[in-house]
Amino acid sequence: TGVQVSSFLQSRDINLPWGSPDDEPEKQTVCGLGNKKNVLVNKLIDSRGVGILPGSIEFVHHVLSLGLRTAVVSSSKNCEAILKAAGISDLFEVRIDGVVAARRQIPGKPQPDTFLAAAKALEAEPARSIVLEDAISGVQAGKSGGFGLVIGIEHGGQAEALRHNGADVVVADLRELI
Repeated sequence: TGVQVSSFLQSRDINLPWGSPDDEPEKQTVCGLGNKKNVLVNKLIDSRGVGILPGSIEFVHHVLSLGLRTAVVSSSKNCEAILKAAGISDLFEVRIDGVVAARRQIPGKPQPDTFLAAAKALEAEPARSIVLEDAISGVQAGKSGGFGLVIGIEHGGQAEALRHNGADVVVADLRELI
């Protein structure tokens, strides 16, 4: 989150001190601003719920019916709240999110480390595992991590960018894979 906040601020020529990950949301630091964003996101989740990509739940149920193991990898520190709000926490055996990555000091995307940590937790070989990603940095992470198949999930006209950055296949709806 801090890196994303810092990049956003720099793109607008705004400079704030980095601060500390435990800065209060009101503190005028990159970390404080990131923490404020997380508070606001959680309020939105509580009041409005969350949207789910088309076909995603059906796809995960299909994968589970085949006896395959699943993990969710997200850079978001709000991942757990999002999964709970969507009612799908129980569909994933492993969760490596922004909170877990920070606690375990795992580098985030586009580095492959969070995906590799999830594969290790599942006792799965990356070369025999699939990464599903809607972000370019995640596709890059899956590819550089040596995962057997990297599937890009396209929304908003980024299919070509996903392919260019390493997606082996790009779909708009995960039901296309069932």
